[in-house]
Amino acid sequence: MKLFVTGACGYKGTVLVPKLLAAGHTVTAFDIMWFGNFLAPHPNLTVVEGDIRDADKLDLHGYDGIVHLSSVANDPCGDLDPKLTWEISCLATMRLADRAVRHGVKHFVYASSGSVYGLKDEENVTEDLELVPLSEYNKTKMVGERVLLSYADKMVVQIIRPATVCGVSARMRLDVAVNMLTMQALSKGEITVLGGDQTRPNIHIEDITDLYLFLLERPDVQGIYNAGFENLSILEIAERVKRHTNAAVVIKPSTDPRSYRVSSAKLLATGFRPKRNVEDAITEICAAFRSGKLKDETHFYNLGWMKQTVLS
Repeated sequence: MKLFVTGACGYKGTVLVPKLLAAGHTVTAFDIMWFGNFLAPHPNLTVVEGDIRDADKLDLHGYDGIVHLSSVANDPCGDLDPKLTWEISCLATMRLADRAVRHGVKHFVYASSGSVYGLKDEENVTEDLELVPLSEYNKTKMVGERVLLSYADKMVVQIIRPATVCGVSARMRLDVAVNMLTMQALSKGEITVLGGDQTRPNIHIEDITDLYLFLLERPDVQGIYNAGFENLSILEIAERVKRHTNAAVVIKPSTDPRSYRVSSAKLLATGFRPKRNVEDAITEICAAFRSGKLKDETHFYNLGWMKQTVLS
């Protein structure tokens, strides 16, 4: 397939694109590159630096599918500049979908978020529950989903609500739960847990990127799917990190009420199976740090880097 991947130079995209190329696809990697470009050259890869808000400049003729990863990622970053978040994560999604249909694209995979549910008491948070998004980021993802579903009669629409992703990428993120706590342990010898009772659903970066390939090969799998396989409290994650690092765990009060869990039974029913877990991610991060391949660098923290470079 000839694929157009937005946000292709981000945390997930940097792992996904090489897999797409290895599977024989031709890829255009489109990214604004706020965080750089870590993709290796390949004869079937075209890297384009551009702004997804300029949808009218995109020529999508001849593309078989789109994998839309681009957004202002996570709640704190989304709250930095709500107008920017809505423009990138919602309005641009609507315009991209409309342009895709007009240009004959037949397959659209959208990366939403498991956080669109808001705070839920249910043990099994399934795709049919009411969405009560709390942040600008969550709200834009919810509206983006609704927009894309309106095009489901014109192209294959597959919407994934990923859990918090963990594991190693060349374009690393150290501001998501497992990665952040592991890096704290490795670089400081101490893990700071704010609250600890908040639950986070988790998915390994290799599994979420494998899922996007799975979907491209299964146009019959349409609609909305949760993707998260381990619902763990922040304290449980910290205790797992401690076992690999012997770091001390320090618990402090938190004003952050966000607590998410998801059920992925619907996705598992399609035949997809995860191959890795949180323990694997912790082990891999530790190995990368100890070998010198991974360092605690400022551009791996989206919030601080955006404040310093994008919104300064």
